[in-house]
Amino acid sequence: MNNLNLDWNNLGFDYRQTSKRYVSNYENNSWDEGNLTEDANVVINECAGVLQYAQTCFEGLKAYRRKDGKIVLFRPDLNAERLEESSKRLYMPVVPKEKFLEAVEQTVLANADFVPPYGSGATLYIRPYIFGSGSVIGVKPDCKFQFRVFTTPVGPYFKDGVKPLSLCVSDFDRAAPSGTGHVKAGLNYAMSLHALQVAHENGFDENMYLDPQTRSKVEETGGANFIFVTKDNKVVTPKSSTILPSITRRSLMYVAKEYLGLEVEEREVYLEELNDFVECALCGMAAVLSPVGKVTNQDEVIVFKNSSTEMGPVSKKLYDTLTKIQMGKIEAPQGWIKVLDEVVEKVS
Repeated sequence: MNNLNLDWNNLGFDYRQTSKRYVSNYENNSWDEGNLTEDANVVINECAGVLQYAQTCFEGLKAYRRKDGKIVLFRPDLNAERLEESSKRLYMPVVPKEKFLEAVEQTVLANADFVPPYGSGATLYIRPYIFGSGSVIGVKPDCKFQFRVFTTPVGPYFKDGVKPLSLCVSDFDRAAPSGTGHVKAGLNYAMSLHALQVAHENGFDENMYLDPQTRSKVEETGGANFIFVTKDNKVVTPKSSTILPSITRRSLMYVAKEYLGLEVEEREVYLEELNDFVECALCGMAAVLSPVGKVTNQDEVIVFKNSSTEMGPVSKKLYDTLTKIQMGKIEAPQGWIKVLDEVVEKVS
């Protein structure tokens, strides 16, 4: 696979096939050893659990090229833990953390030529996922599963960069009480596609979903968590049992408190208090941090004055600090960064 013609500085957030991917199969109550393959196609039974009953979950993380040329991962252990929780909730076999980490490392190193150069603004996106691969016609869990990891070089998630986004309060619910909103299940994203298309048709970039029970509290968008900033620079993020626990959000809240000395708060955020915030941003592994300029709730337009035309000052500090940690410009907390040159000999 030749990557020499890629315009690293102008990549979009699109799939580009790389050289190899990792595959491991689960049968008779155990995972096989797993291996790398050049075949990007997945061949499964027509009655596979993933096709019939959406028995699948996934993760997303990135590999970065630092100035010294080293390839690093950002907190991959948390992705392993979150995939474990998703698997349990969807009644799928857990991939042991050690197996997950080794699979990710092997896949990234096998595609090292596709890790974008330092300073390009691009990264290598990593997608680990599990799905039912056997055959099941009755409504029950599959008996065979496949764990795969592929990579693809990507640019910014939002192609317009730091241009503030325009959101609307959605009339749809993202998740049900006691449902699967807190796990990274494919079915959660499938149900958000129609609502996202409706938002786009109405001129908005994304949806703001409310809690499904009272529809009075802010939860998340279809693919990212929220961070708000108050007039006195307190960083606030919504707390709910039906939103996905973003690794990026947790990292940003730590950075806000421990690196920037800001007051942080994870709590219920009511729709009626949005006018009290001066900044709003979306955070997630794909987008990292993207400013929100305004939110439309029926006839009301809520404008965040410090992030209405550009990324707000507090959000900018958070973004700059976290990305500098990822790139090795600022010392990272212990355990946050995994340098892959230590395992290069594992890959032929």
